[in-house]
Amino acid sequence: MVVDDQELVRAGLRGILRERFGFQIVAECADGNDVVDAVRHSNPDVVVMDVRMPVLDGVAATRQLNAAFPACPVLAMTTFDDDEALAGMLRAGAAGFVLKGAPAEELQRAVRAVADGGAWLDVAVTQRVLAVYRSAPTTSVASRPHLELERLTGREREVLMLVGQGRTNPEIAKRLFVSEGTVKTHINHVFAKLHLRDRAAAIIFAFEHDLVGGASDPEGR
Repeated sequence: MVVDDQELVRAGLRGILRERFGFQIVAECADGNDVVDAVRHSNPDVVVMDVRMPVLDGVAATRQLNAAFPACPVLAMTTFDDDEALAGMLRAGAAGFVLKGAPAEELQRAVRAVADGGAWLDVAVTQRVLAVYRSAPTTSVASRPHLELERLTGREREVLMLVGQGRTNPEIAKRLFVSEGTVKTHINHVFAKLHLRDRAAAIIFAFEHDLVGGASDPEGR
């Protein structure tokens, strides 16, 4: 499902996310107020959400959607210099963000990653966005002591590192030569031990604790 107040942007997304490339847009919204009802009727795998909209913005819409349909992931989409809004989207529960103007192939990879249960944080602005995210008084990731990593087993830490790189469960399973069910179990243990809400929070934690390394996604961006 595509949410953007500009028809021209929605038309561009229709061209990029079309059946020829393995996608189907099941609904469109021009404002955040319509998102929850549209999701209820169309049951999308991913919501591509603009951040800046005139009536109800993407942060508020994502927060409402996460409360009503927590299993429906949101991929935020905005401009290069909108760090505060992107940090707000992460706090609201978005699975990640992609920049407007990114290559079509990158947007397609981002949508697929989020649909597969992954997350996507554009490496070009991730550090800036996380700096804003950490500055919020309600953000708990930054305040957690480094010693919390000691709660993880070696394999759980390895899984967290791969999650931080943006890899999906199937990719992690292939990398570690285990089943996807095993990967899911490890991720659930990581979430529970580190008190992380979702995969985006796990990526933020991995960045905070220098676990990510040089890559930030399976394509090696």
